[in-house]
Parts: sequence; C-alpha cells; structure tokens
Amino acid sequence: MPEGRDEPAGQAAWAHTAGDATPRVTPGAPPGRGSAGPGAAYAEGDGLVVAPEGPVAPTSSVEGLGLGAVPAAPSVRVQAGLGPAPTTWTEGGFTPSVPAPAAEEARSAPREFPPPSRNFLAKAALVTAGLSVAGALLGLVRDQSLARLFGAGSDTDAFLVAWTVPEFAATLLIEDGLAFALIPAFSMALARRAQGVPGDPVRALVAGTLPRLALAFVAVGALLAGIAPQVVEVLAPGLPDPALAVDCTRITATCVVSFGLAGYCSAALRAHRRYLAPAAIYVAYNVGIITGMLVLGGQWGVRAAAAGVAVGGCLMVVVQVPALLRQLRKKTAGGARNEDEARPLDTALLATVLLFALCRQSQVLVERFLASSLPSGAISHLNYAQKVAQMPMILSVMVCTVTFPVVARALADGDVERAKGRVERDLALAASIVLLGTAAVVACAPQIIGLLFQRGAFTASDTAATAGVMRVYALGLLGQTLTGVLARSYFSAGRGAWYPVGAMATGIAVTSAAGALAVGPWGVYGIAAANAAGITVTALVLLAGMGPRSVPVHLPAVIGQLAAPVLAAVAATAAGALVAARLDGAPPAGLVVGGLTVTGVFLAAGRALGAQGVVHALRFAGSVTRRLPYVRSR
Repeated sequence: MPEGRDEPAGQAAWAHTAGDATPRVTPGAPPGRGSAGPGAAYAEGDGLVVAPEGPVAPTSSVEGLGLGAVPAAPSVRVQAGLGPAPTTWTEGGFTPSVPAPAAEEARSAPREFPPPSRNFLAKAALVTAGLSVAGALLGLVRDQSLARLFGAGSDTDAFLVAWTVPEFAATLLIEDGLAFALIPAFSMALARRAQGVPGDPVRALVAGTLPRLALAFVAVGALLAGIAPQVVEVLAPGLPDPALAVDCTRITATCVVSFGLAGYCSAALRAHRRYLAPAAIYVAYNVGIITGMLVLGGQWGVRAAAAGVAVGGCLMVVVQVPALLRQLRKKTAGGARNEDEARPLDTALLATVLLFALCRQSQVLVERFLASSLPSGAISHLNYAQKVAQMPMILSVMVCTVTFPVVARALADGDVERAKGRVERDLALAASIVLLGTAAVVACAPQIIGLLFQRGAFTASDTAATAGVMRVYALGLLGQTLTGVLARSYFSAGRGAWYPVGAMATGIAVTSAAGALAVGPWGVYGIAAANAAGITVTALVLLAGMGPRSVPVHLPAVIGQLAAPVLAAVAATAAGALVAARLDGAPPAGLVVGGLTVTGVFLAAGRALGAQGVVHALRFAGSVTRRLPYVRSR
C-alpha cells in the first residue's frame, strides 16, 4: 500500500518502508489497538501487544495509547531518531510505528523505565534545584575571589573577554543546544532497547556519535585557540592589554572539549533518568575555578582563573563518567549486536539545535554592542540587573530540565497523549513559578539590589539605576520561560526543526531594531525593553506554531492557563510594592515583608482564579516535603 493512503475504518493500516511494514493507528481502530487487523501489533499503555484473532467491533478511540479520537489524516513517515523510524506523523500528531517482525518479541519485553511518578519528578526537581543553587552560590564565591585577587582593572577585563568562550560553550553544548539533540536520541534508543530489537541500541548510539562529536570538539577548540588574537580583536577592539586576553582565551578554549563531553554525559544520564551527577557539574566547575585562582594566582596572575576554567571543565566530565559507565554496562536481552545501528546524529537536527542556542545567546552580544556607546556604568547596570532578574526564569526552567527526557521518551514510545499532557503541565507550572518571581522582582527591586550590591564603590545611585533596569527586564521573564519550555517540545521528537530557529531569529531582529531605536532616548532602559519585547515575540511565534510542528497541545487551553497567573502576578506586584515602599528605610525588612506579601497574594489570587500552574506548584511542594530527595527511577 503506498505511504500516505487512508484506510477505511476498522481496517489495518501499514506504513511501508524499505525492508519492513509497520502498523500505525488509524480511524476506526478498536479500543487500545493501533491496528484493527487480527494478529497485528498495537499499543496498549506503554507496551506493545499483538491483537487476538477474530473480528473486533470498530470504534474511533485509541484508549490504550491515550490518543482519544483520531481523525482521518494523511500520514507522512518521519524518522524521529536512529534506525528505522518508530513513529508516523499525521496532522493529528505522532502515532507509533513498530516493525511487524519484532511485534511478538516486543510484546513480552519488560519496560526498562515505567512512566515516572509525580513523586519521582518532585525528587528529581529538588535535587536539580538544590545542586543548581549550590553551583550558583559557588559562582558568587568565584566572582568575589576574582575581585579580591585581581581587582577590577585591565587584567580582569582581559579575563572577562576570554570568559565569553565558556559562556557560549555552556549554552551550546550543555544547557540547550546539544541536549536538544541527544536526549531525544537516547530516549529513542532506550525505547528500542525495551522493544527487544537486536543488539543494544544505546551502546550503538554511543559508538556512532561520541567519537565523531569528540573529534569535532577537539577541532573547534584547536581552531579557537589558533585564532584567539582575531577573536579578542572582534570582542574587545579597545582592550589595553590584548596579549593577556589572547593567553586567557587560548586556555579557556579547552572548555569546548570538556564542555562538549560534559554535555554528552549529562544528556545521556538524564535520558536514563539519572539527575544527580548532571546537576552537580556546576558545583565541580566552580570548585575548579576557585581552586585554580587560589593555588596559582600568585604565580600566574589572572591566567590562573583561565586555568581554573580548564580544570573545572574537566571536573564536569569526571563527576559524570562513573554514573554513565554504570548505565552503559547494563546487560540487555537484545541478542547479537547489530552493527548497522551505529549511525551518527542527523545533521539537520544538530544544525537546528545549535543555531537556535546560538541565536538565543546572541542577545547578550546585541545588548553589549548597543550599550557600548552609553556612559560608563551602563554595561554594569545591565549585567547586574540581568543576572538577578533571570533567577526566577532559571528556577522555572529547571522543571523542564527534569521533564524534557520524559517528553522525549513518551514520543519515542509513541505515547503522544502523555507527551502532550506533560508539556501542558510544564507550561502552566513554569509560567506560575516565573510569574511569582517576576512579581517579587518588580515589587522589591530596590531592596534586592541594595542588599546584594550596595557597598563600596556601588552607590545608592547605582542601586536605583540597576533596580529600574531590572524592573524593565522582568517584563520579558515570562517570554524567556515560555521560549525555554516550547523549544524543548519542538526538538523532543529528535528531528531537525527550523521553525524555532526562525522564531528565535525573529526575536533577535526585534531586539536589535527596537534597541537601536530606543537606546538614544531611553538608554539602558530602552535596551532592557527591547530585550523583553524580542523574547516575548519569540515566545508568541513558538506558541502559535505548536501542533503541526511540535507536540500538539490544545492552544486555547494553554492560553487560558496563562491568563490566570498573569492576573495573580499583577495583583501580587501591586500589593508587594506597596508594602515594601513603606519599609524603604530598612531594605532587609522591606524585602522579607514584601516577598511574603507577594507570595501570599499570588498564591491566594491564583488559586481563586483557578490557575492550574498554582495548583500544580502546591502539589509539587507537598510532594517535595513528604519525600526524601533520593532520585532513582522505580
């Protein structure tokens, strides 16, 4: 039967590929079956079953898979990972597609990972959040050590230019880019291992990807070290001592290799639902930098900080390798190794995820370029304001860091309904978390900045300017969070997706144009507003494209879920700002009382308005407090 042809209700449908025929869900299939034909393979729950012989009454629902009614739609077969494509795409979403010869073997194959429970996700999020906060605190100690040892002169400026390399490498290779490609690939390999395909798809994936990626990391790192003088000239053309910056850049170029390997290990472990070691990498990283500065600072000067970056990058790999090796050594029942499975990652997938991450990180470059023409202190105000304002966004996206492998595995199993439900809950929960943080940031901005920075050369006028910029930045926090959540859903199927790259490029264009127009009349406030406008446009474009290009969430329901916490955040901001202003002479008291007011009003208003994210957050908090934070899949 030609691919894309519709079948009558109650009949089996097969997507033909080279070498096999694969059943797919069709309209009129019986309950719990992906095909109505006797003896055909169908999906039930999270496993694969063979339909019994004999006729079955037709129906339009697929209860076992959780898809509900499936409308007739032309299908297009797509490859969502390595090896034979395990899914078939229709206008209604993904449907499972399993090689017919393997159906009998898949029927009795045990599930390697059952669907994660709410308690498991709560524990995983707790561990991830706790270690991330520990890494952030060590990052503060790192910055304080840098200032104490080397001051704020030309030497520190030279190191901060070289610091651009690990900043970009972390985004491209650990946090966003590479993870978007590898987690779906490992999820697909784990699903195929659970189906009992020949060989070990997980080890085959490692054999087909790790050597190639490692060579690419080494090549890019060596190239960056070789062109370090040109990189420094582009990043900081007016630097007083470019030679020192070149030396630091060449040392930090090693992080391309270490960060790449660390990102690979992190993605593989998260796909295996192992979160402890990946969450600890920034603790190890900052320990390496601090140790390098303290041990070598007297002899090497600021180059010791660059050496610490190199050491810290290696430690990020070291803390994860034992856990990854334990997962790879697990025995499987797949039989003899199938050498044909060792294939590299899809080039389009790698290109799109890296371009998306690069576009998102380039926002920082746009802001620094626009601020370079402003009076001294402008870049510092932007930097401090952005670092503090982004904390709520970072905390909210941690939820998706934990659940992204869950969504990818659900799609790998063909369970679109589970993926859809997870993405919708993530959007509601992450939006509620970031809106609560946004309300606190806007209401208590002067108290936060004054408590953190107002000492020494950082004056009260600096506090007022930074707090004002931070309030403007906060207007884009919801857009930042939605972009992080939605981007993961676009790449969770393990396919190249150019739509999110275009959405991010559109946002960057808005940021650049709006910033160029606003920087003259409004200075740093105009730059911050342009940033908020650009990322909000990106989030709206991504949200509008959900469905045909991503996990098919119910868009009206998602928008409705976002409206309630937005209203709650407005009310909480007004109440918190009023209370904090009354305690303006005592910043610590103003921050505590204002923060508690914001939290209480937001939770009360959100619950009264029926905000699902608030309800999920309260349940999440209850689960965390009732359970020990030992993260292990059950």
